[in-house]
Amino acid sequence: MDVTDPRPIYTRATEQTAALIKTVTPERLNSPTPCTEFDVRTLLSHIVGGTLRIAVAGETGDGGEVRPFVEGVPDDGWPAAYDEVRVRVLRAWESDERMTAAVRVPWGEVPGAAALAGYVMELVTHTWDLSDALGHPVELDPELAEFALATARQVLPDPVREGADFPFASARPVPEGADSYRQLAGWLGRDPVALSPA
Repeated sequence: MDVTDPRPIYTRATEQTAALIKTVTPERLNSPTPCTEFDVRTLLSHIVGGTLRIAVAGETGDGGEVRPFVEGVPDDGWPAAYDEVRVRVLRAWESDERMTAAVRVPWGEVPGAAALAGYVMELVTHTWDLSDALGHPVELDPELAEFALATARQVLPDPVREGADFPFASARPVPEGADSYRQLAGWLGRDPVALSPA
C-alpha cells in the first residue's frame, strides 16, 4: 500500500465503516465498547465527529479546532450522518496537492498524507471497536488493519504510554496467532483477551 497517498485505503476504510454502521440498531446504542469510556452511541458520535475533523483539515488545512464528537443525531440517523460526512471528507481530499500541503491536526502540523494515514489508523481502530461491541456482524478487511497497525507502530513506537498527551493507552499483550485487528487493538490499549470472539 502506498503510504505517500493513503486516499485509496482511507476510502476503503470509510466504506467498511459505513457498512458496519448500517447494522447498528437503536437498542444497541447503550451497549459497552472496547473504548471503556464510550458506549456505542458515544463511539458513533466520535466516529462521525472525527471524520468531520479530518474533512475540515482537508478543506482548510486546519482541523485542530473541530470537536471530534457530534450531537443531535437521532437513534436511527447514524448511517445518514456518517454517509454525509464521509462524502464531505472524500471530496475534501481529492486534490493531489493535499498530500504534501501542511495540515493542522491535534498532534501538530504535518503533511496531508501523514494526517490522513493517522486517521486511517483511528477510523480502522474505532471500526473494530464498534464491530466488537456489535458481535462482529460483518467481515472486516484485514489489509486495512495491517495498514493501521503499521501506522500505529510508527506514530506510537513506545508501547508504554502515560499521561493526557496520548490518545491511546499503553499496549496490551495479545494472544499468539492474533489477527491484525486484535494486534491493532492490543497495540492501542484494548484488551483483546477479554473481548468477544471474532
